[in-house]
Amino acid sequence: MKLVMAIVSKEDTSSVTHALTKENYYITRLSTTGGFLRAGNTTLLIGTDDEKVDHCIELIGAHSKHHTQKAASSAPDGSREVKAGGATVFVLGVGQFQKL
Repeated sequence: MKLVMAIVSKEDTSSVTHALTKENYYITRLSTTGGFLRAGNTTLLIGTDDEKVDHCIELIGAHSKHHTQKAASSAPDGSREVKAGGATVFVLGVGQFQKL
């Protein structure tokens, strides 16, 4: 059993969660804020069997889009474009899981 933690942009949350629930993954959504851009994100907690982890990550990646966004900087105009979006995924081992 693994816990997949995926941090996705709020713009992609609906698409990612729809794709995962369509494939019968159980998801807990947490509203979070990124540190660098201070933008709204969603952290998804997904408990799944070891053999389904790669498929889960593929779904997340397929529905998470990259885009450019302005960020504050010391540049003369006070901003610069940075690559944002996509997903950050962590996979953690689970010692015990019970659904009560």
